[in-house]
Amino acid sequence: MDPTNNHRTVWCTYTIVSLGALTAIYLILSRFLAVNIGGFGRIQLGVIARIMAGVWFGPFAGALCGLASDLLGCLIQGYAVNPLITLAAILWGVIPALFVPQNGDTKKTAVWKLCLGTVTACIVCTLFVTTAGLVWINGYHLYAILPTRLTQLALQTPVYCVLVCLLYFSPVTSQVKRALSIHLKRSRV
Repeated sequence: MDPTNNHRTVWCTYTIVSLGALTAIYLILSRFLAVNIGGFGRIQLGVIARIMAGVWFGPFAGALCGLASDLLGCLIQGYAVNPLITLAAILWGVIPALFVPQNGDTKKTAVWKLCLGTVTACIVCTLFVTTAGLVWINGYHLYAILPTRLTQLALQTPVYCVLVCLLYFSPVTSQVKRALSIHLKRSRV
């Protein structure tokens, strides 16, 4: 995170390696810590890696992490790429990054911004974009899958909000800020 502009990605080795690690974390969490709630609903914690990529490194980096994790996930599972689900994967990294707290925000304001970004991403990605992909590409009937999609939204949203806030206020965020600020100082010299 650039201390002067939270929406700009600082491209350096640290950022690229971190995005690779977050993509790998997504793949591991989405494969081993996922709960299926029907043929078209799944609750998994891997999305947190996409969200944090955007929060820590900016919306473009979050989009890149979302795209890479979706394409690799399709390759690993043997699925064809669904363009709307890929769009949702990208948006998981972009939307929360647009709500990143600024340096002068109080902790309460920061929590509200992080939760608002996470809830917005949950609604847009889970309820609208991914559901549209399941209906359009996979041929599911909207009213048949809507109850499961709403259940998924209701279960995952509070969990994601809590985890995003815990990670944002953890020492990891200050480490990311410190590493990127060192890189910025070096690049300005």
